[in-house]
Amino acid sequence: MERIEANGTSISFKRSGEGPPLLLLHGAEADHSMFDSFGAALAPHFTVIAYDQRDSGGTRNPLVPYRLIELADDLAALIAALGLARAHVFGTSFGGAIAQVAAIRHAARIDRLVLASTFRVGVSVASINPGAFPRFAELRARLPESLPALAEYFFPPSYIASHPQALSIFTGNKRDAGQSERRGAVLAQPIEVSLRAIMAPTLVLAGSEDRLIPPAHTLSLAREIAGARTALIPGVGHIGTIQDPAAVAAEVTAFLQSKNPEHIVEENDHGSGEGGSRRSL
Repeated sequence: MERIEANGTSISFKRSGEGPPLLLLHGAEADHSMFDSFGAALAPHFTVIAYDQRDSGGTRNPLVPYRLIELADDLAALIAALGLARAHVFGTSFGGAIAQVAAIRHAARIDRLVLASTFRVGVSVASINPGAFPRFAELRARLPESLPALAEYFFPPSYIASHPQALSIFTGNKRDAGQSERRGAVLAQPIEVSLRAIMAPTLVLAGSEDRLIPPAHTLSLAREIAGARTALIPGVGHIGTIQDPAAVAAEVTAFLQSKNPEHIVEENDHGSGEGGSRRSL
């Protein structure tokens, strides 16, 4: 692991591979390690940077509340601190929400964008899947005895049966009470964004068996982002980067290496939260 200071935060990250830079944003209760196999699949084509967000993994941040805005600013500051003008960005689930905000606030820092198994910023997560979230919350409150049932929101039952070790990812959370409280409060804070302001060429990616965030909701984000492409991976649940990292990496690599992005962002980031100058082609 490496460490760098950015936006008042000591960010811990893992760097691997060689090629165009690609930053990976993990889910709400995960850390960079959820991308170990996925990052290895991408490393032949990209310099993969999987970092720990605030109150995650090895990152150390001020012990004060923060919003998606601060998390998006962390991403932009990390790209700059690494000496990069811009980078590709992949965000999954909660990481995809951060990526949406970053693509609007810091457009010139984002080359191409992948939003995977995520939800639209500004929409109540509970409203996205009202039939499932009360049950999901109940199961979370009864951990660890409810672990097998909770895991089915993230992986198809057939995958859990053949990969029982996957359950360990739900028992390895090392956050203290303060860290968990700050992370949990982020989505409760209202935020309004226009996804039409996203100028980066974008791929919206979902697994067909996602029981947590319905695939139709994730894919609907593409309707608001000019020129966005979509991909649905059959048989994959919410955490495709663990369940089938090769399949997700193949979709991501094909998109990032494609020759015809729909639009281009000018390379100047004012850092003001307005995304800098932008132009569409």
